[in-house]
Amino acid sequence: MRSHKPLAPIGPLLRKEIRELATGNALWVLMLLLSPLVGYSFIEAVTLYAEGSRPALAIPELARQLSPFDGILVPTLGGFYLAVTLLFPFIAIRLVATEKASGGLKLLVQLPYHLIDLVTAKFMALTATWLVALIPVLSALICWAFLGGHLDIRETTTLLLGHLLYALLIGAISFLAAALTNGGATAAILALGVTLGSWVLDFAALDRGSVSSLLASLSLTSLLRPFEQGLLSIPTVMAMLIATVGFLALSVVWLPPGTPLKRKLSGSALIVIVAGILIGSAAQVNTVLDVTPDRRNSFPPADEHLLGQLRERLSVTVHMAISDPRLVDLDRKVLARLKRAMPRVAVRIADSGQTILGTPGDADYGEIVITYHGRNATTRSTGAGEILPMLYELAGVSMPVPDSTGPDEFGYPLVADASNSAIWFYGIEPFTFAVAWWFAAGNRRIAWRRF
Repeated sequence: MRSHKPLAPIGPLLRKEIRELATGNALWVLMLLLSPLVGYSFIEAVTLYAEGSRPALAIPELARQLSPFDGILVPTLGGFYLAVTLLFPFIAIRLVATEKASGGLKLLVQLPYHLIDLVTAKFMALTATWLVALIPVLSALICWAFLGGHLDIRETTTLLLGHLLYALLIGAISFLAAALTNGGATAAILALGVTLGSWVLDFAALDRGSVSSLLASLSLTSLLRPFEQGLLSIPTVMAMLIATVGFLALSVVWLPPGTPLKRKLSGSALIVIVAGILIGSAAQVNTVLDVTPDRRNSFPPADEHLLGQLRERLSVTVHMAISDPRLVDLDRKVLARLKRAMPRVAVRIADSGQTILGTPGDADYGEIVITYHGRNATTRSTGAGEILPMLYELAGVSMPVPDSTGPDEFGYPLVADASNSAIWFYGIEPFTFAVAWWFAAGNRRIAWRRF
């Protein structure tokens, strides 16, 4: 009979991985680059926000459009996203490729640990690395708070969750790249090919063609967009978690040396099929939470309550070119909200051709045809103020009474100067990381057993 390895505590493995990260160079190079990158993004965001706040202080209508989430937090984390996309794979690959190259992996698999334990410990260490890399971002948020800025806890937490899931997915892909290749350089090229390929898909989708739009939905970057809009998309969260676990499972299949290729291929096929089924099932979950305090991604509560009671199928036919900017506005302000509020919504773009400066190709161009309960209505307006009343009339229901208890529309204009924080981001913080690097890598007296 085949003997099974006894269960062993994962703590020693985790301490080993954290020690190797702290005493190495990859983590600290990432921190030294992150601080000025995040700092520059933050300072520029505050400057632009201050310019938009000056006229808004005198005009309340402009003030309602100012949100620190869109104006400060999302741009600041843009620099963090760039570093995670380009540099995080190198840290993840180092955790796997170094032991493969030195032969240490062959020794580890002989210890009383399962291969799943080894990959789990490495992934936990990678997650801890992301938390450390969050320090420059947190320091930027603290600077914003000292300047008198406002941040909503729900929006901030949702955006950070999205970046965490994105980083973990990048890390899992990097693990698989290291498991498939024999060298760290080859693994880095493979991992960056996937991440940079996502950017290519996004650029290809700028023309909003049917094929390129379909490919863009597979982009890793597109997974962050709901979080950057203040939406907590449960299907997206589930899909990212399933994909991350799937890539880690593939890493476990391809990592051990000496396993027959046929066995690896059959195990990989099973993992891909199961993950595909689970992701497809997650896509059927129609739960998207608007975590913005002013509910700027949703209809008023009274309208959403009434729309949720309309159980018949709503069909919307849009006679616009996919490249028409009005279609983007219509999708975000009306169509996407209808899909979240109503149980059955189908949207069809009737004109997929290209136009020049919005010039119509026929007499029907620009029309939006709404079909509900066997009745049709047509409009050229892309605003909810005209489309919703038409829908209610087709459904034979009365307009809902506005909810006076709903959230007020307000903004947070703030004229601030963050230029002084450059001393921190460009000087003090990098110097602190450099000292920590020297202390961790050069001082061998650190009692790592206490971790």
